[in-house]
Amino acid sequence: MPAITVENPLSLPRVVATSEQAAAARPVRAVTTAPKGYEGEGFPVRRAFAGIDYRHLDPFIMMDQMGEVEYAPGEAKGTPWHPHRGFETVTYLLDGTFVHQDSEGGGGTINDGDTQWMTAGSGLLHIEAPPEELVVTGGLFHGVQLWVNLPAADKMKDPRYQDIGGGQVKLLTTADGGALLRVIAGELDGHEGPGVTHTPITLLHATVSPGAEITVPWRREYNALAYVLAGRGSVGTEHRPVHLGQTAVFGSGESLTVRAADSQDAHTPDLEVLLLGGRPLREPMAHYGPFVMNSHAELAAAFEDFKAGRLGRVPATRV
Repeated sequence: MPAITVENPLSLPRVVATSEQAAAARPVRAVTTAPKGYEGEGFPVRRAFAGIDYRHLDPFIMMDQMGEVEYAPGEAKGTPWHPHRGFETVTYLLDGTFVHQDSEGGGGTINDGDTQWMTAGSGLLHIEAPPEELVVTGGLFHGVQLWVNLPAADKMKDPRYQDIGGGQVKLLTTADGGALLRVIAGELDGHEGPGVTHTPITLLHATVSPGAEITVPWRREYNALAYVLAGRGSVGTEHRPVHLGQTAVFGSGESLTVRAADSQDAHTPDLEVLLLGGRPLREPMAHYGPFVMNSHAELAAAFEDFKAGRLGRVPATRV
């Protein structure tokens, strides 16, 4: 980790917060630690947003860090066929391979550094599974899945996929080249990522060298979160300590500050952190299992449609 990198970050466009933005740095509201659990057929996850008030997450719903796990032969696991309606799943793979398939014939394979953005919209069935070769041989698997809520007006749109190859992400650095910033979706300091979103958000993966500090501009109307994928460091100008599996919730302001500890470990040479935020929808949310709607009546309708087969059927030829 990570798969997408460059030999010389100083060859990239540089992101620098203005003095006014830096002066309006966002304070750290809270730091939470993700509990560990299992998803699907039994692959390990960290529940990144567990315990965080939804007011600070909106428009995000949940996020799981999948792995990091080194599978032995025969151990690799995925999810069984399951339905979704009313939101988007964003699967960002750091190491390994994952295969997606849906009831309409969509999906695809993502590898190291790739992102698959699935807009469930009005609903479908889908499956996420390791490829046969990973099951047979074993190997490293590590990724993140983020759920992004859809506005009420878009919840019943037709499903859509975006396959974002690792080579498509916008690569940036900081003034001193101490960090590599990969913009997957949204905008950072005028630089656009490739992901197309219904809900305005920014999602980026930063690799911060030991001892380096980044201060990046952040839209005032967006909320702001930082999740540590690996390593240790601090967040905010108050230098609140963070480490693997922790999420920092920022308050209002115009910039975010993250610093990597001076020393890391041999397995994790840098601080790896996801920075994400979006414009809150501020709409009622009814969430149960695989459905995210605006009312309990809409949730009930989603379950009825699923039982009646109106969200699709598992194809005869499947993963």
